[in-house]
Amino acid sequence: MTTTVAPGVTLTSMSLGAKDADDYWTVHVYLPATIDGPLNKAATALGPEEIARRVAGAVRDKGFEPRLERVSTPAFADRPAGPLGWTVRIGRYATGAEASAALSAIRTAGFAGGTRYTAQDGTDRRAPQKVHVIRVDFGEFRGTVGTEFGPALNGTEKLTDLAAATGAVAGINAQWFYNSAPGGLYVKDGKLIGGATQGRGGIKITKGGRAVDVDAYTAHVTLRAGRSTVELDGVNRVPGEIWNCGGVGGDQPTEKAQHDLKCTDDSELVLFTPEWGVPPTGAGAEVVLDADDRVTAVNTSRGAGVPAGGSTVQATGQSAAWLLDHVKPGDRLRVSERVEDSRGRRVALTPDTTILQVGPTLVRDGRVSVNAMADGLIREGGDQTFTYNWTVRANPRSMIGMDRRGRLMLVVVDGRQDGYSEGLGIAQTGELMRLLGAQEAMNLDGGGSSVMVTRDGGIVNRPSDATGQRSLGNVVLVRP
Repeated sequence: MTTTVAPGVTLTSMSLGAKDADDYWTVHVYLPATIDGPLNKAATALGPEEIARRVAGAVRDKGFEPRLERVSTPAFADRPAGPLGWTVRIGRYATGAEASAALSAIRTAGFAGGTRYTAQDGTDRRAPQKVHVIRVDFGEFRGTVGTEFGPALNGTEKLTDLAAATGAVAGINAQWFYNSAPGGLYVKDGKLIGGATQGRGGIKITKGGRAVDVDAYTAHVTLRAGRSTVELDGVNRVPGEIWNCGGVGGDQPTEKAQHDLKCTDDSELVLFTPEWGVPPTGAGAEVVLDADDRVTAVNTSRGAGVPAGGSTVQATGQSAAWLLDHVKPGDRLRVSERVEDSRGRRVALTPDTTILQVGPTLVRDGRVSVNAMADGLIREGGDQTFTYNWTVRANPRSMIGMDRRGRLMLVVVDGRQDGYSEGLGIAQTGELMRLLGAQEAMNLDGGGSSVMVTRDGGIVNRPSDATGQRSLGNVVLVRP
């Protein structure tokens, strides 16, 4: 069914697939990280065959009938298809309540686990799906498409509130958010207000939404004090906490992108702009800069407010000592930034440029193209629970792209609602966007964050959280 939201803006809602007899609930027994690990405290959803067989044997000794199931990943643009690990499951149940009752018995017997609905394993192409697509035809639509957040980056707001406050005709959730702030490269109206997860996918929107480019981006922000120059670790985020990793300067355990993983660094320099709100407080040092980048204060602790038009630079660990050694009140510093695309070309941050680093990439030049490794969807190390749950299994998803006719697309697929809409694995998400006609497409934040609204219809989809729509870090709005 397609309805007109505004001149040139349509909403299409459709039902795909159907529930069938092969869909059932089951008990998923967790595995220990090591072959001799305690079974009652196991926390990994899948693991090597040797460990899975050990757990299955122990389960069988307790009188249950386990199944060993092999899990594989589909082929991605930068990773071939292949095995991911093994799971142990027990029983086939018609309802989640029956599976939960069986799980209680499993736990009483000394095992850890959860329940799963098999239609959400991410392998059933015919599973039920509710899909909602907003298309913006700029041949008729005279407005703009851009991003918005609440009074400060450091805080969350509901999509319905942001849409109402701006008079938007439609909107969708946008970036992931951590510590109540968007995560990853965020350029709004030409101003860089969020540091990059280096080399991860993003979408550049220019000309009010009339031009869209999906690519991978890096950003480098440097501070020059006298003859010394240092690269800043981040922009508008809590120092020491690098969500999604992909940072610079010795982050642990990795500087490669790792989605939803928090890397750490006890020595950082982080820039705060007025958009952030109230900066975090703590030990270290900081400098306060006016609108001309002149130092108005040097402090031996962190937490000063950001002056209008100015900024602050917070430092922790050894970086605090560097800052105190190189900067004094009255100095004029130079803060410079450079954003590059995947070919190393500088991206001009013009006033009509917006960049949202989300990901993974889904469609490039009309073809499904998911960089699972580069975008951090494949977890480093032996525990592949995250890869399995977030990348392979079905989840609610939100997407943005441009179709072959130059129409902007905002898409939500509901999920985690057995028999109604199961959601999609990442590979299936790319396929769906291609089938919807996307020439370029990018994955947005999903899960319980997936929400779509229209001015007259309110919330279009069914967010998966029991409490309804979440408060979000930022959103994409279609404005008249």
